[in-house]
Amino acid sequence: MTAPAREPMTIADFLAWTERHEEGRYELIDGEIIPLPREPSEHVAAKGKIWRAIAEALVRAGAPCEAYVGGLGVAVDAQNVYEPDILVNCGAPIATEDALAPAPIVVVTVLGPSSDAGAESVKRKGYFRAASLAHYLIVDLARRAVTHCRRDGAAAMREETVTEGSIRLDPPGLDLALKDIFA
Repeated sequence: MTAPAREPMTIADFLAWTERHEEGRYELIDGEIIPLPREPSEHVAAKGKIWRAIAEALVRAGAPCEAYVGGLGVAVDAQNVYEPDILVNCGAPIATEDALAPAPIVVVTVLGPSSDAGAESVKRKGYFRAASLAHYLIVDLARRAVTHCRRDGAAAMREETVTEGSIRLDPPGLDLALKDIFA
């Protein structure tokens, strides 16, 4: 006899679960809790550099947004919450107790040696189900390249890989120099 199938976890249940489990990082994928792997120091340092470059670009642009490193989730539908390495949220400040970004406009993933290309492809499409999202940056440290996925009109997505110069993120109206990312 097989066990009955479990109901997929909802976002509300997931958020309650994460409040009781302080250690580790998790995502909700198709209603299932998925632990995120430990990050090597190179990955953590890269996230810090990228966050700083984005935060400084937001200040220069005077954009009413804030950049965050990890910890905040993006709800893409009723059973999926992704945790990007970096995100930019625009509009009202995020409340201290909130675990989800209410208006993410930019999300960034830093690829590491153990990154799963299949999972990244799923997330690439998934992130754009969040209505506020305009840009998804995938930073490949090994290739020193950034894949910039962005909305092009209401439903279409454009993608390009950039290895030099800068990336225009509009909205929120800033330029992100690759030399600052890979410094």
